[in-house]
Amino acid sequence: MVESKQQWKAWIYLAPAIVLLLIFTVWPIINTVAMAFMEDYSGLANIGGEATFRFGFGNFTKVAQNAEFKQALTNTILLCLITVPVSTVLALLIAVALNAIKPLQKALQTIFFLPYVTNSIAIGMVFAAMFNVIGSVGTRRPLISSYGIVNDIIRFFGGNWVNWINSGSDYWANMFVLIVYIVWNALPFKILILLGGLTSINKQYYEAAKVDSTPRWRVLTKITVPLLSPMLAYVVITGFIGGFKEYTSIVGIFGESMGPVHEAHRLNTMVGLIYDSLASNNQGRASAAALILFGIILVVTLINLWVSKKRVHY
Repeated sequence: MVESKQQWKAWIYLAPAIVLLLIFTVWPIINTVAMAFMEDYSGLANIGGEATFRFGFGNFTKVAQNAEFKQALTNTILLCLITVPVSTVLALLIAVALNAIKPLQKALQTIFFLPYVTNSIAIGMVFAAMFNVIGSVGTRRPLISSYGIVNDIIRFFGGNWVNWINSGSDYWANMFVLIVYIVWNALPFKILILLGGLTSINKQYYEAAKVDSTPRWRVLTKITVPLLSPMLAYVVITGFIGGFKEYTSIVGIFGESMGPVHEAHRLNTMVGLIYDSLASNNQGRASAAALILFGIILVVTLINLWVSKKRVHY
């Protein structure tokens, strides 16, 4: 009885947060779902009293028929399928190595965590400078003032410079730069999560393996990975969710063109497609694209959860 009388105080304390969530989270979600089914909905036209829309699935059809939709979906899926496994494996190896190092362990953890607290656009600009070729290439004699740091390293070892991100560059060269950046940017968070999981593993397992002279690779695959599987499942699921929302990395490296000069939108993603629809004042189509992206993320997440039930050991 006493507890029930005190509940009103709890509701008073929660009221500001609940109001903010309703205004800035719940209502936008409801409004997005509603606008997705309003064909040719325009916010400016609606404000001016000239709204001419009807309910239906036309926005979803137009998004699917958009010439850039297939390219954006392909780019997004490719980035997810490559970057998530690579970054997870690298994060696991680095976390295991950091956990085994005692001297300078805290300093190394701080160094690896720095990219996580750095602005993504700023990091993308740095990567663009590293891969950028400044100047032009003539028919006879190249007039290039700088090949970029990465090309300088390649040439130092006797290789030929590569046009990574400039006009005329290959699609897979662009994707390679994006993959390197996304993997490097995703490592800090995953390393932090996996390090926390490693510290919670009972040391008796490792001591028993040491007594039996078990090889390190077998300790990693038979002890560390199974006991760390809940953390691995978490970083994989969040990695796929973040991968499908990839946008800032492309903007940071290629700018708003989402691709090299004269090849705009070649590296566009699903989130970029949503922003393009908003820029053209077509909120209905943008909302439909957002719901399609939500559906894709939901399906991938459910698949990951289903797999984790069979593979994760709690």
